[in-house]
Amino acid sequence: MTAGGFDDWIRAFEDARERRAGQGDPEWEPGALLPPPVRRSVRRFQVGEDGDGANLIAKAEAAGDSAYASAVRLFVDEERNHARLLALLLAAGGASTLRSHGSDRVFVALRRLLGLRLELLVLMIAEVIALRYYRALRDGTADALTREVAGRILADEERHVPFHCASLRRALCPLPRPVRTLATLGWRTALGAVALVVAWGHGPALRHLGVRRRGFVAEVVRSSHPIAADMVRGRAVRAVCDM
Repeated sequence: MTAGGFDDWIRAFEDARERRAGQGDPEWEPGALLPPPVRRSVRRFQVGEDGDGANLIAKAEAAGDSAYASAVRLFVDEERNHARLLALLLAAGGASTLRSHGSDRVFVALRRLLGLRLELLVLMIAEVIALRYYRALRDGTADALTREVAGRILADEERHVPFHCASLRRALCPLPRPVRTLATLGWRTALGAVALVVAWGHGPALRHLGVRRRGFVAEVVRSSHPIAADMVRGRAVRAVCDM
C-alpha cells in the first residue's frame, strides 16, 4: 500500500475510543438473562472476537504505510474490546467463556497462511457476518444488557466494514479489472457459504431472536453486492484503478 489516505480513519477510530472512555462500561450488576441457545451462540462469537491481532498488525506494518498500520492497531483494539464486552456479558448471565472453538481455529489458521490482500478478504467475511448477527442480537432479545452490548459492538462493526473496503480498494487496485471482478465474485461466493454454516450452527439462537436461517443467509448475501462494489469501485480510487 502507498503512503497516506488513512489519516481520516485514524481520527475516526480515536474519536470512537474517546466516546467509549466517556461513556464507560454498561451496568453489569443487574445481570443478564441469556437463554441457553443465545448463551451458546454468544460464547462462540466471543471466541471469534478474542484474537490478539498480531499477525494482521505485522502484515499491515510490512505494507509500508504507517497511517494504515496505525489504523489497523486501533481496529484490533476495538475487536479486543468486543471480546471483553462479550466476556463480561456472559459473566453477567452466569456463563463462562470458551477457550477455543473448532471453526474459529480453522478461520484463524486460514488467515495466517495468507498475504495481507487475501487475509483482508477473509476478515471481511467475518465482519459482514458480524453485522447481521449483532443486529439480530440487539433487536431480537428482551434483555436490556444484551441489547446494549450488542448495540455497542454493532456500531463499531458498521465502521469496520467501510474501513476494510478502503483497505481492499487499495490492495486490489494493482490487479487487472477482470482479476478484481473474479476476486470479488469469489469473495461473495465464500461469504454465502460461510453464512450458511453460521446460520446452521447458530440456528437455535437465531430462531430465538426471531430470525430464520434462510432469512439470515439471504440478508447477508444481499448486503454483499454493494460491499463488493465498494471494494473495487470506490470513488477515491476509481479513476486510478480503471486507467
